[in-house]
Amino acid sequence: MKHFLDIHQTDASDLRGMIDTAHAMKTARNGRPKGAPDDDQPLQGRMVALIFEKPSTRTRVSFDVGVRQMGGQTMVLSGKEMQLGHGETIADTARVLSRYVDLIMIRTFEEATLLEMAEHASVPVINGLTNRTHPCQIMADVMTYEEHRGPIAGKKVVWCGDGNNVCASFLDAAGQFGFDFTFTGPETLDPEDKFVGFAREKGSRVTIQRDPFTAVEGADLVVTDTWVSMHDPESAKERRHNQLRPYQVNEQLMSRAKPDALFMHCLPAHRDDEATSAVMDGPHSVIFDEAENRLHAQKAIMRWSLGL
Repeated sequence: MKHFLDIHQTDASDLRGMIDTAHAMKTARNGRPKGAPDDDQPLQGRMVALIFEKPSTRTRVSFDVGVRQMGGQTMVLSGKEMQLGHGETIADTARVLSRYVDLIMIRTFEEATLLEMAEHASVPVINGLTNRTHPCQIMADVMTYEEHRGPIAGKKVVWCGDGNNVCASFLDAAGQFGFDFTFTGPETLDPEDKFVGFAREKGSRVTIQRDPFTAVEGADLVVTDTWVSMHDPESAKERRHNQLRPYQVNEQLMSRAKPDALFMHCLPAHRDDEATSAVMDGPHSVIFDEAENRLHAQKAIMRWSLGL
């Protein structure tokens, strides 16, 4: 049994194997209808619980479709339906679910909820997102970059904006996949020292650069994310906009990156806030390939977790 909790907790060779599996599974589906089953049905007869304390479009649909394509069935549970950690402890919920299902994916707020679920479950647990990290997204991002430009090792990735959970997992990936990482954003929104330290300990060059135009010079990949969460109060949203406006990814900023640089955003996006529509729909953008690859990367993660 192998939990997929965070990129830094998973062996680099296993991560590489998942990316390779994801590429192979995507290639094998070329030309097939979306609902058609894979030739290989590794989840035949298996049940996967998909728990959503936090709402989702891409995570829910990609995991659900992925399980079905591989021959399994899903049980989708919301936080309201389960009252996770309220009417029953998370530990007891994990023990009970493990009697019914073969795999648990959880998308939640607090990292502690994920860790307690994994500690007490007797089946694999996958981190679909916490407030601290988002490893499934970054596996899809690495897959997408390599699909378009070859190996990501040694490349320069620039993150613009808020050092949030997606940024944290990108730093984990920098260490595990061997690319360099530059963060550009306001000091108040810097990524956690722990994630910066992990990447540096693994040999990646991590740079904090306040000037976004200097930061993106020579970039192979420019990445951003939404400036605000749907749960932030209005006062916090206005404050964040004021802080982050200088870090908008627009055509002028992208022109300072390499001519063949890619642009990514994990979506959903607030168009013309963190990135302009001209960039999101422009020649550098691979945001919809990135969204599709959540499906293929997560299928590979599920197979790895179950030893399939």
